[in-house]
Amino acid sequence: MSYNSSTNNDSSVSVVGDTSWINWFVGLRGKEFLCRVPNDYIRDKFNLTGLETSVVNFNRTFNLITEPEFNTDIWKHLCESVAEDAAKLYGLVHARYIVTMRGMNDMCLKYHRGDFGVCPRIFCSRNGKGQHVLPIGRFDYYSQSHVKIYCPCCKDIYHPRSRCGMLDGAMFGTSFPHMFFMQFPEFRPEEPKESYTPRLYGFKLHMSALNSLHTLPEASEKSTSNKSTPKSSVRRPTGRRLTYK
Repeated sequence: MSYNSSTNNDSSVSVVGDTSWINWFVGLRGKEFLCRVPNDYIRDKFNLTGLETSVVNFNRTFNLITEPEFNTDIWKHLCESVAEDAAKLYGLVHARYIVTMRGMNDMCLKYHRGDFGVCPRIFCSRNGKGQHVLPIGRFDYYSQSHVKIYCPCCKDIYHPRSRCGMLDGAMFGTSFPHMFFMQFPEFRPEEPKESYTPRLYGFKLHMSALNSLHTLPEASEKSTSNKSTPKSSVRRPTGRRLTYK
């Protein structure tokens, strides 16, 4: 399935004039990885199945994140637990939304803009440009791990360099990048053809040489221990001394 940019209304960024809680929340610093989940998606009870027990007061939290006229002054006076529950509920809904076609279109726009950053691996770069990455969680449960970034080129995960690294990984889930490239296979990059080769004075090091460097400290420790260990001796009545190694 190809990406259709003409059908995307750029709901991945905050909208000027929108005073809703969602628009305010995704516009905060450190929330750039998140996209705006449409209000109609959140209000669909089917999309909330199983999330009723995720926060202490679900109804209060739900009303807060779907508030169309949000007053930021009130937010400053709310207790910390209410703020955490609101972020948690929105994050769990967000993880479900981004694996829908609408959600992937929103995240695709952010992917092409490079909002999630680039892979830190040098050999994943193409034409002097870093390989764009996607956010991923190591767990689908909240408060287990912070978000990581997944590189489709080397197929490994890394810590984000941006302040978004403090977001919970459950806001994106463990399946999103893989679902993304199943829907948009044309965006999947080729595997890197180069890899780093260790050299010494310009000469390529053989793996046996590298392995010997790792085993050298162990060998030296054994030799040292053998030298320091005293030999046991037994004295017989005849006066002759027998030594045992």
